Amino acid sequence: MNTLGREGEEVALEFLRKKGYRILEKNYRTAFGEIDIIARDREVLVFIEVKTRADTTFGYPFEAVTPNKREKIRKVALCFMKKLRKECAARFDVLSINIEKGRERIEHITDAFEV
Repeated sequence: MNTLGREGEEVALEFLRKKGYRILEKNYRTAFGEIDIIARDREVLVFIEVKTRADTTFGYPFEAVTPNKREKIRKVALCFMKKLRKECAARFDVLSINIEKGRERIEHITDAFEV
């Protein structure tokens, strides 16, 4: 992961903690891929993809969460939920972060996609 990506994930973690999310996993990996952050928002298990850009020349960060990426996230989420061995409510969020000239702009898209 590049420096901007790491910085974005740190910004995301701080943002989520301030909102009361309990972080369960960071960079959770399986054979299917990776999920940036897994957290609890009260009783809901939240799988969070973080996308960070320095500018919008090539589009907004959230636009990089393609159908292929969503499918990978879905598979990894199912692996994590099987590991829990209990059913619970879950959702998929995207944190779209622009870090330009030292300023951060965060867009939190809750229920960004369904599986």
